[in-house]
Amino acid sequence: MRCLMTIALLAFATAAAAADPDYRTVRMEIDVNKPAAEAWSKVGQYCDISKWLGVDCKLVSGDGGIGTVRSLANGRVLEILVGKTDLSYGYTQPVKQGTFYNLYHGFVEAKPVAAHTSKIIYTLLLDVSDKPDEAAKQADLAQRRERFETALKKMKQVAEQ
Repeated sequence: MRCLMTIALLAFATAAAAADPDYRTVRMEIDVNKPAAEAWSKVGQYCDISKWLGVDCKLVSGDGGIGTVRSLANGRVLEILVGKTDLSYGYTQPVKQGTFYNLYHGFVEAKPVAAHTSKIIYTLLLDVSDKPDEAAKQADLAQRRERFETALKKMKQVAEQ
């Protein structure tokens, strides 16, 4: 009985720790020397990610509207389009059974600045509570920032062509 009680307490403690999310955002932006609509026309389709992140992309369901699912990296990553405007879209990654769900969301937009200039803004939201300490959380966020800032530079290059 005591062993069963210990197991129950450990399970409760583990569930309590897992139920305490630590949501973080990573916001990045880059200036573009093109109007927002022109820039977005070159980098803003749902599978244009292959142009600027260097990963294969295939639409597996949907027509490019909300609810469309894309497959990245030969199917290792699925992303669902959850919001869309003329100059933006947002997506999420679904739960994978048996793995930590980090509530990953991305939002990318072209924002007008002036008649002939704009900026591309990319924001990530995720739960880093699965990391063992603050140093590990910061390292994860830094790695994501580096990868997507590189993508933003490529987006700028493609948009300004």
